[in-house]
Amino acid sequence: MLQAFPDAMPVEGLIGGLMIGVAAAIMLLGLGRIAGVSGLAARATGIADGGAPRGVAVAFVIGLPLGAAIMAVIVGGVETNFPSTLLPLAIGGLLVGYGTRLGSGCTSGHGVCGMSRLSPRSLIATAIFISSGIVTVALMRVGGLL
Repeated sequence: MLQAFPDAMPVEGLIGGLMIGVAAAIMLLGLGRIAGVSGLAARATGIADGGAPRGVAVAFVIGLPLGAAIMAVIVGGVETNFPSTLLPLAIGGLLVGYGTRLGSGCTSGHGVCGMSRLSPRSLIATAIFISSGIVTVALMRVGGLL
């Protein structure tokens, strides 16, 4: 189908994107809240006082890995590849957390929910996310890491 991307799964990607969009719309229309994972995680863990009701945030955060586990059972698992040590994961997690607080939200909040509302802050943040990803991949390819 896509010769340049033999492992691409466009139908599955479309279905997943539709599911994310519906979930974000339900959250916005039903509760008047943005379905940004970082904000919901902060609310669920008690880091943030405002936002969605805590029970909703906890259910959302629990539903993320639970939904992934259910899909893994249905489709037969997902191949993953992690570094052999935890240090890169810990550093990456800290950098993502710092960036999330610095950018007032995560990629899901800005990219899915903010862009759909044409939020200027989210449009800029998403452009920065994408640009950073392009630069990172280019640097990794030049350095032979990818």
